[in-house]
Amino acid sequence: MSGCMSHSAPEPAFAEPWHAQLFAVTVALNEAGQFDWPDWAVRFSQTLKRHGLDRELNGGNDYFFAWLETLEALLEEQGAASSNEVVELRVAWEDAYLSTPHGQPVQLNGE
Repeated sequence: MSGCMSHSAPEPAFAEPWHAQLFAVTVALNEAGQFDWPDWAVRFSQTLKRHGLDRELNGGNDYFFAWLETLEALLEEQGAASSNEVVELRVAWEDAYLSTPHGQPVQLNGE
């Protein structure tokens, strides 16, 4: 087969870097056996309906905040991360992001 697929897209698949990172983390957790994708899809669909969102994958921040909410709830339900741990990590990342000079990679330092 010859290469029929185009390797350049007219627009990026994700509007923000964190959208792509969140998607990649979710895929990695699925591939590691943390959850089944059909179960994930049902849960995510329920979150979208609860928020009144009906968007395609190229949705904006509201879509990916719903995605993040679903992932956090799933991980808490599985006992992989408590809501307190998630909040603490989110605050640490926000602090790291706000204290990182523009254009530099954001790094989370250990305590």
